Amino acid sequence: MDYDHLEMLGPGLAKIAWEKAGVIKPGRPVVVARQQDEALDIIEREADARMAPMLLMGRDFDAWEERGRLLVQMPERLLDLPPPSLFGGYQFANAGLAVAAALTFDQSLSEDAIGEGVASAVWPARFQRLKAGPLAALARERGSDLWLDGGHNPHAGRALAEAASRLTDRDGRPLSMVVGMFARKDARGFFEPFAEMHPKVFATTFDSPNAAPAEEIAEAARAAGLQVEVVPNVEAGVRQALGADGPPPHLLVCGGLHFAGEVLAMSRDTWPT
Repeated sequence: MDYDHLEMLGPGLAKIAWEKAGVIKPGRPVVVARQQDEALDIIEREADARMAPMLLMGRDFDAWEERGRLLVQMPERLLDLPPPSLFGGYQFANAGLAVAAALTFDQSLSEDAIGEGVASAVWPARFQRLKAGPLAALARERGSDLWLDGGHNPHAGRALAEAASRLTDRDGRPLSMVVGMFARKDARGFFEPFAEMHPKVFATTFDSPNAAPAEEIAEAARAAGLQVEVVPNVEAGVRQALGADGPPPHLLVCGGLHFAGEVLAMSRDTWPT
């Protein structure tokens, strides 16, 4: 859990944790990812108040990547599973959490069935590789790969930077980003984890009264030490990123689910199958 949706859930991490703990059902198990201490205290208190048995990652079960596989250690069972279909090192923890939740509610699930689910899961706009649609066609012509993500807070920025670094470390090609965000988001906090990668950022906006102006996003990226250009829309950003000199970049379109949704809405072909 991290700082997000402060305008609705905030103002602090404890308040966010309390709001999100509202999903805990009386007497029903709750499976919890690793948490900051402040958030964990609230979640444990709410689980106790509802007499809901709580399983905590790192204490009651765990999950990790080993030799490219997903290992999940449950109290009485160790599962050796294929890697998650979703890209990024953080997806191993996410998949492990999902496996633990599934087994908590149905211990009869076979390892083969669980492995099939882990290896075939799809999640639109969560570091989704776009291989079809108009923007993907532009990237393909340039020899670039195009990724789409709806993350928009500092926590998402850290996860995205880690995932993007896996791409750039493989072949040394640069990272470019086309970013549109809602106003009132911590845009600088989102950009800061990318500073060591020195990506070229193309700041833009989208069709929403709550969208941040492109120049506001650009200012946040500059404050994080990144090189920025302002562009009128996502297609212009993709075209400029792909038209830059040098090797074809890894291209990441990101900044929020509304913004990502506009990209997906360009063509049904962009939806994962």
